[in-house]
Amino acid sequence: MKRNMIQWRDDVINDQHKKAFPILSFPVTQLMGVTVRELIADSEKQAEGMRIIAERNDAYGSNSLMDLSVEAECFGSPIKFSDHEIPTVSGSLVFSHDDAVNLKVPEVGSGRSGIYVEAVSKASARISDRPVFGCAIGPFSLAGRLCGVTEAMIMCYEEPKTVHMLLEKAAEFNKKYCLAYKSAGANGVVIAEPLAGMLSPSLAQEFSCAYVKRIVQEVQDPSFIVIYHNCGNSTIQMIDSILGTGAAAYHFGNAINMIEMLPKIPGDVLVMGNLDPAGQLRDGTPETVGSAAGELLKECSRYKNFVISTGCDIPPSAKWENIDTFFNTVKNYYG
Repeated sequence: MKRNMIQWRDDVINDQHKKAFPILSFPVTQLMGVTVRELIADSEKQAEGMRIIAERNDAYGSNSLMDLSVEAECFGSPIKFSDHEIPTVSGSLVFSHDDAVNLKVPEVGSGRSGIYVEAVSKASARISDRPVFGCAIGPFSLAGRLCGVTEAMIMCYEEPKTVHMLLEKAAEFNKKYCLAYKSAGANGVVIAEPLAGMLSPSLAQEFSCAYVKRIVQEVQDPSFIVIYHNCGNSTIQMIDSILGTGAAAYHFGNAINMIEMLPKIPGDVLVMGNLDPAGQLRDGTPETVGSAAGELLKECSRYKNFVISTGCDIPPSAKWENIDTFFNTVKNYYG
């Protein structure tokens, strides 16, 4: 369903009775009686899972699977699959500058990317009461999966030309993937750039934000927005370059203190975060979840551009009694 997403963002900011918008997808395996391995391989199951979550919980939006192995798999990276955990990249592709030069930019539809785009297309036809968002990895985080996380950090200093070569190709695929979501009927995309949170502010600007900005300029318009996600512990220090990406909304992880971040962000910019998804929704109890969510709301709700969310995607094994408590806490808080 096509929407004016800039108006949606402004309406969310001005809403007096706010809702939550957690990154919630994989725990639906428990409700559907399927494994993670089955879910990631089937667009119908993914779309139905998004519908089930939307029917169960009143959130500001619906998001597809936050699976940050998809794009690397398209490039040819080996992937480790599991019945109960989100897939992970299990090996590197790029070891030298020549490897980066010879790396081919894949087409959307390779690997599982076609399944994920198709799932969003199906979900968009079934969910009409809220925007539907695709999920994608950011360019530096993708580069780190192609050459190795530690190697990517070192190469920023020792082989910056190689990193930029990788980033050009990663950003090109990111752009095409986002545009495929857009063509499929999505109202926006969450671009997750967690590895950039380990960089210094100057390196984050050079090796991440400059490329994210390029993607935003290519794909974002009034009908399709970018939500930038970073769960690194250095995001407060790099907030100026993050805001410079021009994304319509921002989402931050629980490694930072949200009350320290909010004053640094203009009031007309939507900000989301940052209840601990593992420590609370997976490992906590309804009592600890309610307490932690209530405290976060008490601290941050005076900023009208704040929407409570999780710090990152909720693990597949998170308890639904905890997830339900999270939503009920928000509903009760705002009356």
